[in-house]
Amino acid sequence: MTSSQILAVSGILTGDRSRTRDLISYAVSLAGASGPARFCFIPTAEGDNPLVVKWFEDAFGNDPSVEPSVLTLFTSPNVPDVRKHLLAQDVVWVGGGSVVNLMAVWRAHGLPEILHECWQNGVVMAGQSAGSLCWHLGGPTDSYRDSLDAFSNGLGWLPWSNGVHDDLGDQPRRTAYRQLVASGALPGGYATEDGVGLHYVDGALHEVVSVLPDARAWKVDPDGSGGFLESEIVPRYLLRQLDSTFTTLVPQDL
Repeated sequence: MTSSQILAVSGILTGDRSRTRDLISYAVSLAGASGPARFCFIPTAEGDNPLVVKWFEDAFGNDPSVEPSVLTLFTSPNVPDVRKHLLAQDVVWVGGGSVVNLMAVWRAHGLPEILHECWQNGVVMAGQSAGSLCWHLGGPTDSYRDSLDAFSNGLGWLPWSNGVHDDLGDQPRRTAYRQLVASGALPGGYATEDGVGLHYVDGALHEVVSVLPDARAWKVDPDGSGGFLESEIVPRYLLRQLDSTFTTLVPQDL
């Protein structure tokens, strides 16, 4: 029986951003393709920014483990049959940016129904930041204005909210997410610090992984009296240092 998988991650905003590429490579490994994995990048959340597309092409264009492609929707789809193209993939990776604009454009082009069909047929759905929020019911976003507001119009395939870039220090998303859950503006859910991914299988959280050794995930729920409860989740560290190089570990058995 084919499993329906989602890898929802917080990309790395500061420091060694190349570790985000390791999370993308891990998403590719989840497909278990016998040959090069057919891997489609969807940069809608950044308005199909050509610089983002170029980064993807530079990062994966010469990678023998994948057959990469990019689906752009501005000003019209760059492939003749979007459904056929996406159903032929092993992995779909959704980039970061504005989750509000992402969902509006996707809905205008019928992407939610197409992607759901792909997901049900075993295509691994994955993404960072906005590409993590979109699979959930919602989460905090600055897509509407400079301040953080509740976004609650996600696909809802995963029946929780999602907080991304949930790091300690001066990251306001951490506090905003907990306040929104406590107030009832968002339902309870899962938050990830940068470098952490939530691996869902058949709609349930299967495992939490990280490419940064000290990063964490958090389960956050309302406490019923206007506050919140949180519990720390220690991820499985995907990388180990061997002779000053990093080797990607394989996913655990499903």
